Amino acid sequence: MPAAVAGPEIERLIQLLARLPGLGPRSARRAALFLIKKRVALMAPLADALQNAMQKIAVCKVCGNIDTQNPCTICTDERRDASIIVVVADVSDLWALERAQAVNGRYHVLGGTLSPLDGVGPQDLSIDALVARAHEPSVQEVILALNATVDGQTTAHYITELLLDARVKVTRLAHGVPVGGELDYLDEGTLAAAIRQRTTL
Repeated sequence: MPAAVAGPEIERLIQLLARLPGLGPRSARRAALFLIKKRVALMAPLADALQNAMQKIAVCKVCGNIDTQNPCTICTDERRDASIIVVVADVSDLWALERAQAVNGRYHVLGGTLSPLDGVGPQDLSIDALVARAHEPSVQEVILALNATVDGQTTAHYITELLLDARVKVTRLAHGVPVGGELDYLDEGTLAAAIRQRTTL
């Protein structure tokens, strides 16, 4: 184990930063050093922002989004199309779709995907709440925006079966050639999916 190079408070800061996604021990040390050097301009405001966020963060009781209000900003936005529910596995997926500004509907965060190997079953996800929302008269379409993994596809099929008696159109994201992608660099599975889901021009 490497020797400590600073006091316990700084070492604790480095250890906590190393837990963040994408940061290893070296990156955490660089980040900690940068924060320390900029402690007046950056570290103090960051500490205040973290403290304020910790006190106000809530999980939306309607869709499962993380916000500082409950229901969240998206659920209370009257400009949103209430006839569309976009189903995502995690809040990070919701935020990614919002960055893309691809859809103006409402969301539903499952909290993960079905994964028998990891012991994640339907009771561990907010699938029952989704089914209840899909049966609301205003809802016309449920878009399954789940990852193109085995667990994501299993979850999509499971939800589709549950929504058979709801009077909603169930769709999923297209899979295939990414924008700007070159065929020669794509794997066989992606190319096969693109061919299967080809569209008329």
